[in-house]
Order: sequence, then C-alpha cells, then structure tokens
Amino acid sequence: MGKDFYDILGVPRNATDQEIKKAYKKLALIWHPDKNKSPGAEDKFKEISEAYDVLSDKEKREVFDTYGEEGLKGVPGSDNGSNMNFRGPGFAKTFVFTSGNAKDTFARAFGNDDEFADIIGGLGGFSFLNDRKTPGVRTGGNDNFMFDFDGFAPRKKKQKVQDPTIEKDLLVSFEELSTGCTKKMKISRKIYDERGTFTNEEKILTVNIKPGWKAGTKITFPKEGDRKPGIVPADVVLIIKDKPHSLFKRDSCNNLLYTAKISLREALTGVRVEVPTIDGRKIRLPLNEVVRPDFSSKIQGEGLPLPKNPSKKADLIVKYDIQFPEQVSSVQRDVLRDVLPS
Repeated sequence: MGKDFYDILGVPRNATDQEIKKAYKKLALIWHPDKNKSPGAEDKFKEISEAYDVLSDKEKREVFDTYGEEGLKGVPGSDNGSNMNFRGPGFAKTFVFTSGNAKDTFARAFGNDDEFADIIGGLGGFSFLNDRKTPGVRTGGNDNFMFDFDGFAPRKKKQKVQDPTIEKDLLVSFEELSTGCTKKMKISRKIYDERGTFTNEEKILTVNIKPGWKAGTKITFPKEGDRKPGIVPADVVLIIKDKPHSLFKRDSCNNLLYTAKISLREALTGVRVEVPTIDGRKIRLPLNEVVRPDFSSKIQGEGLPLPKNPSKKADLIVKYDIQFPEQVSSVQRDVLRDVLPS
C-alpha cells in the first residue's frame, strides 16, 4: 500500500485543506533539520513535506485516495504484482519527490501566510540555496537540500532610507496666538524620475494655530519632501517662532512683558501709566510708590492664553525704564540735596 500520508501528518482522511496545512506547519517547525539536530530529522522533514505536497494538491490527493502512493508513481497498486494498464487520472505523469521538493513545499506553505509570517521570518533569514557552497552554511544529506540558517532570531524587513527631516520656522504674531488662527506656508519640492531628472512642484501646507502655542512647538507634515525613486520623502517640520512685536515680548509662562518709560520725577513722586493690551485697549495703572529699577507691576489675565487651558490667560507684566535727566543745574542739585535723604 505504500506510505499513508494522512497518518504521517496525523490528520483524518476527511481533513480539510486548512487542517492539513496547519498539521504540516506544526510538524515542519518541529522536524526542520536546522532546528532539530536529532538523527533522522532531515528524513522525517522530507517525509512530512512529501505528505503535505500530495495532500495539498487536489489532483494528487484524488489519485492518492484512489490508488495510494503507487498510483502517484504511475504504478497501480496490486497484491499479485501483475502488470496492469491504467489510464485513469494521475497515470499520465509520474510524481517523484526529492529533497529539492521539500524546500519548495516549505516555502509554499509558509511564504504568503500572515499567521506564520513572523515565525518563518524568524528562521534566521531562512533561505534555500541551490547547487552552491556558502561559507558558514550547513548542508543536508545531498546538495539538492541546502539551508542558510543562522538561528531563530526574527528577521527584520529591510526599511527604505528616508531623507533627513526638513525644519522651517513659522512666524506667528502675539495677536494670532491670542485668538488662534490658520496659517498657510508654500513649499517647493523636486520630483525626480528614474533618470535623475526632476520637476519642481509647489504645495501649500495648512496649519491650525491653537491659542497660546509656545515658541518651539513643532508641527510635522510626514513625507512632504522631495520625491526620489527608492527613497522615503523627508518629513517637513514647521517650528512656531514668535514674530517680533513693537510693544511686547513673552516669557516661558506665556506672560506678556511690556516696558513703560517714566521720568525720574514720576518714579519718585508717582504717576498714572497707560499700559496697552494685546487686543488694543489701554489700562491706566496708578503708581503711588517709589519705582526702583527692579520694580514691576502685574495685570492679571492680560497675557496670552495658556496652551493646556486656553480659556485662561497668563498675566501682563509691566517693567519700568526710568529716564534720568541729561544734566542737573547747580540750583536743582542744591534743592535735591536738601530734599532727598542722604
């Protein structure tokens, strides 16, 4: 009767294609000669590969089910050895299984299966080599069945090289940061063909600026750089930068900083200072104490919005630039000497 391929794979005769494939995969990983070093492992591996090759092929399986292993070789099964002439399916061609079929069977079973891709990808970069010797490669019993196998560490898919990231500053005014806005930036990139020639292409990048975004905030546009064959386009990164303002600066806490100029007399005797706001209003700030060079005032809630809570605003910090007189007359000097404490 010859070999019983169902018994070799450990499946019933009515097993589905999926059950046959699953059984083969399980056994192939156990008996693979580059994993299993026991004597006879390679023969066992070839035997289960032969069984799967037959049972996974509809035509071969039909012949095997009808005539057994001998039928696959074009020889009818017979108890008395008589020479019978069969013309049925399977006898027009002869199936001969060699070690070379085992590698094809193995690759066919695992190559396009997502479920086992990580397993087979992990056979140390498993690949079959035909009719050549390679240093460091262990071969099977004959030259038709050679393996390049360096262990079972997962093989990483080769990644394409990506062009370096392109960074560009995006100037944003305090007025825009106060309410949020939409900014557009035009970029120009090159589109290369296989011959190395290129054309220029322009593209508009749109950025929705959120209220209170801090300087240094980065907005990434993936793969918007030059297009080159075989190269992943660079990411384009826009970096928020404060647009210089005629009245204000800001600190790391989103407080707006304003410097008011006052005279020495005002610094000593008091004054009402008009302080502008980012939305165009004026706030009259009374100074009823001596203003020293390091003195500052705080107007709450008149700074920029807080990025994590845009409904709340930071403060407006007022610093003072005391204007000293260019010169003092002798009479003024005498008066000041009498009035000011020593």
